[in-house]
Amino acid sequence: MNDTHGHDPFGAKQIFEMDGKKITLYRLKKLEELGLVKLSTLPFSIRVLLEDLLRNIDGKLVTEDDVKNLAGWSPDSVPSDDIPFIPSRVILQDFTGVPAVVDIAAIRSAMQRLGGDPSKINPVIPADLVIDHSVQVDYYGTSYARNCNEKYEFHRNQERYEILHWAQNSFANMRVVPPASGIIHQVNLEYLAPLVHLVEKDSELLAYPDTLVGTDSHTTMINGLGVLGWGVGGIEAEAVMLGQPYYMPVPEVVGFKLTGELKEGVSSTDLVLRVVQMLREHGVVGKFVEFFGPGYRTLDLADRAVLANMAPEYGATMGFCPVDEVTLEYMTMTGRSKEHVDLVREYCKQQGLFLEKDAPEPNFSSMLELDMGTVDACLAGPKRPQDRIPIQDMSRVFHQTMKDVYELKNNKPMNGDEAYSRWLEEGGYSVAEATQPHHTGIAKVKCADDIVKVTHGSVVIASITSCTNTSNPALMMGAGLLAKNAVEKGLKVKPFVKTSLAPGSRVITDYLEEADLMPYLEALGFHLVGYGCMTCIGNSGPLREAVAREIEDKDLTVAAVLSGNRNFEGRISPHVKANYLASPMLVVAYALAGTVDIDLTSEPIACDPNGQPVYLSDIWPGREDIKKYTQDFVRPEMFEDEYSNVFEGTELWRELDAPSGLLYDWDADSSYIQEPPFFKDFPMETENLQDIENARTLVMVGDSITTDHISPAGSIRTDYPAGQYLLSKGVDEKNFNSYGSRRGNHEVMMRGTFGNVRLQNQLAPGKEGSWTLYVPTGEEMHIYPAAMKYMENDIPLIILAGKEYGTGSSRDWAAKGTQLLGVKAVIAESFERIHRSNLVGMGVLPLKFADGENIQSLGLTGRESFDIKGIGDLQPNGELTVVAKDSEGKTTQFRAIVCLNSEIEIEYYRNGGILHKFLRDKVRGE
Repeated sequence: MNDTHGHDPFGAKQIFEMDGKKITLYRLKKLEELGLVKLSTLPFSIRVLLEDLLRNIDGKLVTEDDVKNLAGWSPDSVPSDDIPFIPSRVILQDFTGVPAVVDIAAIRSAMQRLGGDPSKINPVIPADLVIDHSVQVDYYGTSYARNCNEKYEFHRNQERYEILHWAQNSFANMRVVPPASGIIHQVNLEYLAPLVHLVEKDSELLAYPDTLVGTDSHTTMINGLGVLGWGVGGIEAEAVMLGQPYYMPVPEVVGFKLTGELKEGVSSTDLVLRVVQMLREHGVVGKFVEFFGPGYRTLDLADRAVLANMAPEYGATMGFCPVDEVTLEYMTMTGRSKEHVDLVREYCKQQGLFLEKDAPEPNFSSMLELDMGTVDACLAGPKRPQDRIPIQDMSRVFHQTMKDVYELKNNKPMNGDEAYSRWLEEGGYSVAEATQPHHTGIAKVKCADDIVKVTHGSVVIASITSCTNTSNPALMMGAGLLAKNAVEKGLKVKPFVKTSLAPGSRVITDYLEEADLMPYLEALGFHLVGYGCMTCIGNSGPLREAVAREIEDKDLTVAAVLSGNRNFEGRISPHVKANYLASPMLVVAYALAGTVDIDLTSEPIACDPNGQPVYLSDIWPGREDIKKYTQDFVRPEMFEDEYSNVFEGTELWRELDAPSGLLYDWDADSSYIQEPPFFKDFPMETENLQDIENARTLVMVGDSITTDHISPAGSIRTDYPAGQYLLSKGVDEKNFNSYGSRRGNHEVMMRGTFGNVRLQNQLAPGKEGSWTLYVPTGEEMHIYPAAMKYMENDIPLIILAGKEYGTGSSRDWAAKGTQLLGVKAVIAESFERIHRSNLVGMGVLPLKFADGENIQSLGLTGRESFDIKGIGDLQPNGELTVVAKDSEGKTTQFRAIVCLNSEIEIEYYRNGGILHKFLRDKVRGE
């Protein structure tokens, strides 16, 4: 927290007493008394931001004008100036945490080389790093799966874990939650988040709201607890950790009013998929969403956390859930002390941050409304979270998917009947003959049991995974009860389905075991495989060899059903083209069916051992049953016990032979950790900004290119540059591990940038993956060697793109890799918020086509040379001139909007990046 002692120009500092303690706060109502704001009209999320500014005024980073500007927020007048947000803490997961630790360690090394004091380089803002992204589903379906996966995890990641172990002991102000503890967002929700801090500062007890930024886009899950926080790029998070404000535009706030209640058989997962669809259609990129209304009050906090978690999927900065009694009940249930819960209640009430029953509705920039009674059970897919499919439409929609796949492969339009017939001829299967429920007396219906081989639509992965849904006791109890009912009916999961249970918290298995539901999940193959993100982030592990071979030989379009939050193309498994998000209950249901080509509302899910059809309605648990199990078996002492030693870790963690000392001892032979080149041969003075001349296009892509397409993720192929590099270092293919595990080695990561197997670079038409055209010679080659060839010839590079460039997770390597490949600018129709900011943080210039213009309208082929003029006189949100010249000398001139939003972002760009500026300032003693 910034030092504000003595800076209280509004006279807002006040002391209140509680339990014999004198507690200081910075009173928001003082601003109302001064006529600067009417608090009741402000969205709750804006009130928390306002408190952050009020408390952190120092006349330099935060000024009186910053407070006044934000206090003047209204739906019709959102302040245009950026504000300096100073979070109370930072949270990281290990995929993004390793490069953050590596960068800070590298800054320490550079600080020493430049004659400064490396001990001054520590996180200034408290940081927690939760190791949850590295465990993979190598083993499943057995009681020993978890132990084997964890041992394999440590074998694969020893070097990464050693530097994290070193950081835990070397960096002040950083805590590390070791592997096998849970998923970052659930650990944050259940334990790390205090909601209100109480800190001794300058001999005072100071209370203030919990706020944070995180290096994972689903940091927003903590909004369900009423905590202001969201995902940022790893680069920005590092800067915040090192004491720099996070500069952000003042957001619009979209109010989402919930009314009614969910129907029987409908879950909070179904609700959030409907919300995602609605908000994507509305358009909320860069905005806050705030939930309210009579329906909101009826939602358990775990349901609210599901809504908040998927803010990146609906495109918002966050999905905020104001604090009320439901919030406090959850804090009590998860083992927070009565004293602390009382503090939260008192502080929030005094500050106008508590949602009272009779509170007036705040003013919002725009509003949506949803009657929860209209929500149906559904999935989303096959490759976007906003593409919601009611379960009764799954078979029809999957047939359309098959038609689309065929047309994409063959560049030939087909009518639905022709596509469907061809699919059936190629081994496709449909259970659509069964249209009558069994209670009509019709017993001879076709059952999904008839599927004995892998075919189009087969479910080959069914995973209860990720923070989104495993955080919710009702959803997990529901899955357990559905499994119990299915086992009692004699049902089994199809043999080609890879099943897994990857909870977000150790508490989950505690209450499932206490409720005696684990044996039923295990009977269906849903054994515990580990505590981590796993399938949701692509750590699904290999399919059975026979299954994978069948998919490859017949070029099958098979499916994964997972209770995650992401299903982007190529993310879950290289063998699976159709990925569907669903509740944990539906994950079990589709594992039993073995196919997504089914209408679970009318067709039997399977037949029992006597040949009698069993329908989903026969095994679906009732809401009252789920509620009773949750009330009976989820207890505060479970949370208290599991989190009492959360920082100690397992024996595998404690026995790590980690280095020690102030400076990290870089090992030149390590294939996991290398000192990055960003701060080597570091000049203290910056050069004047220059125009970009004679640039070539490295990648030209269309709309909705995600960070999954850009940032290296998933498995490393031997025939790609990163795989070739590892082989040259003597690493066997079986030990390649994933890109995510090697984020501490820039040599691997830059070779894997734009390496997604589904990437379609328009400069290499007809090919998918890491291919481009080296324009000067017309040679097609992998992107990395092409970039190095351009670099050898001193040719700068650009990227051309369509709408929503950089959608997805906050992956710093999407920007770092872009910069290391020699890309100087990205010109797109629009950017996702986090990726744009990351590009700025790495000194890459984000530019936007003028309204109404794009690659197609300008007739660009990507084979031109480009001059970008006017950079020497760069202005926030200004304009530059781009001149494209083709091989025949024809020129096309167009305007490009500068996507640098403030003077501080121009300074970051001028310095070559945000961390570069930080290092220069530290060496100078600023």
